[in-house]
Amino acid sequence: MTSSSTPAAKSSVWFVLIAVFIDMVGVGIAIPVLPVLIGEYTENRELQAYWNMGLSVAYGGMQFLCAPMLGALSDRFGRRPVLIVAILGLGLHYAIIAVAPSLAIMLLARIVGGVTGASFSVANAYLADISSPADRARNFGLVGATFGLGFICGPMIGGLLGGIDLHLPFYVAAGISLLNAVYGYFVVPESLPRERRTAFSFHKANPFRALAALIQHHAVGSLVVVYAFFMIAHMTMIQSWVLAMHFRFNWGTFENGLLLFCVGLMSAIVQGGLLGRLVKYFGEEKLVLLAVGGNVFVQTLYGMAPFGWMMFPILVLSFFTFTAGPSIQSAVSKSTPPTEQGITMGAMQSIAALAAVLGPAIGNSLLAQVAELPAGDWRAGANFYFCAALNLLAFVLAWRRLARPAPASP
Repeated sequence: MTSSSTPAAKSSVWFVLIAVFIDMVGVGIAIPVLPVLIGEYTENRELQAYWNMGLSVAYGGMQFLCAPMLGALSDRFGRRPVLIVAILGLGLHYAIIAVAPSLAIMLLARIVGGVTGASFSVANAYLADISSPADRARNFGLVGATFGLGFICGPMIGGLLGGIDLHLPFYVAAGISLLNAVYGYFVVPESLPRERRTAFSFHKANPFRALAALIQHHAVGSLVVVYAFFMIAHMTMIQSWVLAMHFRFNWGTFENGLLLFCVGLMSAIVQGGLLGRLVKYFGEEKLVLLAVGGNVFVQTLYGMAPFGWMMFPILVLSFFTFTAGPSIQSAVSKSTPPTEQGITMGAMQSIAALAAVLGPAIGNSLLAQVAELPAGDWRAGANFYFCAALNLLAFVLAWRRLARPAPASP
């Protein structure tokens, strides 16, 4: 293993950070633009919602299925070639969307993007290869910060470029991906020596292994269900947000990009700067209840709001909700024996990946049913009410579980 303090390792760390940043910028660029672009290929809002569902599910589903496979391929062939091919594939996906003559071609592009966009597992493996034990936590922290920074920048870039032309953001994302692949090819060395490579195994590449392990694990109790409800609600809201605002308030790419920029910025402030202090002040258990309970309140307000400008002050009220994911994961980790941390955290990641499939399916299906309702009709917020209901269930389960903590693991 190469110490990450050497110049070569630092260059490699920067490559991983740039790759993660570009991936997240690309994802962020697509969020405010793609649902609106779909509308140019559909005859009505109902079809627009269903096609947005299909494209989102295809992307999330392929990520869930292929993330372990890409990791296993990188164990066999090395991190560098898998990463470069994945970056090129992601760029090809953006290019196809930019020129797609039909929604069927766009769906094919999202499948390609889901496969190649599942490269985070390879990026993390690359980082682990080149980091010393002393630097590993810091480097993974840099990846997390870069992930958030990309999501802050992506929606704003997509919103601004989409205001000029709905196809332009995807040309830009494709070009940036190509430049990143060229940089990786000529500058970045391989991190995994041949003697440390292992044969490809479909058993290792099975995405359901972690979920199966979680089903057999009873120590974490209902907290895992709390996390599942929270994540499904979160992904339902995220994946149906743009069309909900477009249908109800006639928002375009700029308005949605601006609000998503604010979401990313608030997330970075709360999770990156204030989370530690909030945990010390409230404790993890109370923070879980505040965050999940806050989601019930905030998502109900989103659904009831009669005017688009109200989304911004409601977002400010959602301050505590940004602590939900980390605080639930921390509470689960505390309830898990030290020998089972890896299995449990891997299963939690699998739940998040499945939520990225279920969320757009549920949210966009609900939107299709209320797509033609006027903004003032309270039923137009059906997707947000569903999210609030899931979080209410999560709150009740969390209250019952955290009011009577499970005995400490031996």
